[in-house]
Amino acid sequence: MTVTQTERRETGPMPGRHALAPVSGPEALAPAGHAGPADPGSADRRSDLAAAQRPLLIDVGIPVGTYYLLRDAFGLSLWLSLALSSVGPAVRSIASLIADRTLNLLAVLMLAVNLAGIAVSFLTGDPRAMIAKDSAVSSVIAFAILGSVLLRRPLMSAGLKPFMTKGQPHRSAAWDRLSAASPRFRRLELLFSTIWGVALLAECAARLVGAYTLPVTTMVWLGTVITLGAIAVAIVAGGAAAGPIQKMIDAETAAS
Repeated sequence: MTVTQTERRETGPMPGRHALAPVSGPEALAPAGHAGPADPGSADRRSDLAAAQRPLLIDVGIPVGTYYLLRDAFGLSLWLSLALSSVGPAVRSIASLIADRTLNLLAVLMLAVNLAGIAVSFLTGDPRAMIAKDSAVSSVIAFAILGSVLLRRPLMSAGLKPFMTKGQPHRSAAWDRLSAASPRFRRLELLFSTIWGVALLAECAARLVGAYTLPVTTMVWLGTVITLGAIAVAIVAGGAAAGPIQKMIDAETAAS
């Protein structure tokens, strides 16, 4: 289904497209698809892709990287590493609430995950509790994703959009139009987040059962296998939503 375009606001060629005008001089000798030494369209697309992925890097990548750096490189305790890596998401959440009067969902999610890890880390006297800690973290993420589905603000769309739009302005605009006006597109967004939430919740349950029924030495390696397996299942199953989403974006982009 394609959203009807009622108004065309373009007054010139789309970014990255070549004007259909005669070319003379050195540019005429350039291979097809190239516009001299540099391609401004490609640079713009890379810039747009980086901008689209910046929230994921700031709200998820930096806190996770900080945690591992403090714990593994500097030898800080688990709870202190989690506490210090929570500073960034906490500041981002408060700043977003004050400046825009909205919650930064990714920052709040990472803050909740870290706080859950801090709470469970006080149970370090039992090695099984430390294994179960990862289940608690997964459960916080899973419930946050499923909660965003209930609120009809699917959390996983923030990660899916950059891959579907490839950072191209016209594809990002097509996503925004579809998300605002197409009920089917919104259902697919909700389905994608639901699949990931259920997969992570299943991973949490499997880890928790294994932590208290299997030998600790087994769960040390099996826990990683369970996590990777859950991610693989989510990626494959998520294709049921991601595939149609991509086709709708392609159709909407072609029609615009």
